[in-house]
Amino acid sequence: MTLLDVAVPTYLQMLRALSAWLRKAEAQITDGDADALLSARLASDMFPLSTQIRFACVQAQEGVFRLQGRLFPETIEVLLNEGRNAADRPGSIADARARIEETLAIINASVAEAVNLRPKTPIAHTLPAGMIFDLTAEQYARDWALPQFYFHVMIAYAILRSRGVTLGKADYVAHMLPFLRTGTMPTSTVP
Repeated sequence: MTLLDVAVPTYLQMLRALSAWLRKAEAQITDGDADALLSARLASDMFPLSTQIRFACVQAQEGVFRLQGRLFPETIEVLLNEGRNAADRPGSIADARARIEETLAIINASVAEAVNLRPKTPIAHTLPAGMIFDLTAEQYARDWALPQFYFHVMIAYAILRSRGVTLGKADYVAHMLPFLRTGTMPTSTVP
């Protein structure tokens, strides 16, 4: 099993879940503007929902390309710039879902050409502030790529929940339902 064998399915299933959450938000917000959710934040010093979505897409694309030892596609810089400016230009839920779909397509196309780095391959991970982390590919996947991705996905989930979108554990683990043993689904839910 390679690092991409772990990372890619995670990225794909959680990005699809994120898109489904946005679809639910559009369906549930009938008395207002669902697109206004994209400006919502959990705290005043945190990025808004629109940025969380774009940064989740960035993390997924970066992770796949870095774990293949490939140069980043131009789309990453576009997403980063959109995310950094999302407070002024949050876009629409349709825009956010389109970014997710683009990321899914990029990941799927990249995997078709998959070149996997060996787990012990050195990676110098540079952050915009100039900090550099010297990691192995395995450490990068485990300690940076997947946690950063999940951070942005879960902040998006929390923002949607905090704004009244009805989401639950089944929405978060929808990818697990095909594995549910027949006859074991509870008949009532426990809060």
